[in-house]
Amino acid sequence: MAIPVLMPRQGQSVESCILGQWYKSVGEEVSEGDILFSYETDKASFEEEAKESGVLLATFFEEGDEIPVLANVAVIGKAGESFDEFAPGKEGTQESEEKETAEEAPKVIEFEMEESESGSRIRISPLAKNMAESMGVDISTLKGSGPRGRIIARDIEEASKTTTPEPAVNTETKAKPAPVAAAPSKPAVILESGSDFEVKSIPNIRKLIANAMHQSLQNSAQLTHHMSADARQIMKLRKKFKKEYSEGTIKQNVTINDLVCFAVIRALEKFPQANTHYLGDKMKWFKKVHLGLAVDTDRGLMVPAVQNADDLSITGLSYQLQQVATQSRAGSINPDLLSPEAASFTVSNLGNYGVEMFTPVINLPQTAILGVCTIIPRPKEIEDGVYGFVPMMGLSLTYDHQALDGGEATLFLAEIKNQIETLSL
Repeated sequence: MAIPVLMPRQGQSVESCILGQWYKSVGEEVSEGDILFSYETDKASFEEEAKESGVLLATFFEEGDEIPVLANVAVIGKAGESFDEFAPGKEGTQESEEKETAEEAPKVIEFEMEESESGSRIRISPLAKNMAESMGVDISTLKGSGPRGRIIARDIEEASKTTTPEPAVNTETKAKPAPVAAAPSKPAVILESGSDFEVKSIPNIRKLIANAMHQSLQNSAQLTHHMSADARQIMKLRKKFKKEYSEGTIKQNVTINDLVCFAVIRALEKFPQANTHYLGDKMKWFKKVHLGLAVDTDRGLMVPAVQNADDLSITGLSYQLQQVATQSRAGSINPDLLSPEAASFTVSNLGNYGVEMFTPVINLPQTAILGVCTIIPRPKEIEDGVYGFVPMMGLSLTYDHQALDGGEATLFLAEIKNQIETLSL
């Protein structure tokens, strides 16, 4: 019996995924466990394995398509079997389609728009809706190319080529939002080449990262303060934990970054105004610290969150930070943890790269982000009239001046410095 292959749901906040690459062709034999295709959410990539053995009878989408979760992507069965009933838009009767529930069919976000003569409901993906608002595209005139006539990103991109819109205004921030990421395309496609260059398409995740960074700078008043912390105490603790780990006394190899994050959490507990989201005319204050960690991966920057980080011991925090970093690099991280809303504050550590000072960009709607720099020996007064070279760690705090004043941001950064210099466990 033929069996449909569904687009998996990765996290409750994910409503559609981008089809990456097909690893099997129609008519090809498939064994249980074979990789059928890759797909990606806004930050993580995954691979879908065959749940059954058989022949790949049909595929309903092409690489680069935006597909609702739980939609039929392909069909596996015996050679010659019928698969028409599994094609998107043909599942069941029209009556049953109108009665579908979230458990029975792909979850489709619908936005209602009342027209002058009659009310109408338009099916459109969240990404496409944002693109339409930003690009000034009238969605009421469009015919969607997605499943069941759903308007998707590529429809907005095509429509935008024939119009020159006025930029939309964000009513919450009173600023013009940056253009939303363009419709997804196949990664690493050579568009043009010459004797000494190649022009390649940009992978979808790079477009999303670029858009997020642009929007962050467009829609917030960002300012960065720099300060240095005496790193002798934190290096002493690192040496202690490293010795205990090598001797088997503890099972977690606590790093300098783990200790810095632990100090940041303590500082956030004293300055809760930095543990917030700025929402234009209001602010969201968190009772817990959900710590975001910037992670460099082969696919680009990811910022997974460690929920309730303030409840963890130093070894527990170290383990959780290691887990989310490993899962992000492997592409197995829960997409819900990659949402900017999942974290209340973010730490970005470039110390291992030798960076002495930088200006991190806020992961909106978060209020601030801390950049951690490399440790450099610098002259410091050790006691009255006695100077020596002391290892100093650079700290760069970028904050949204709409949410925090310069004074309280400086005091918060000074508290991080104090926590690093006096950290005790």
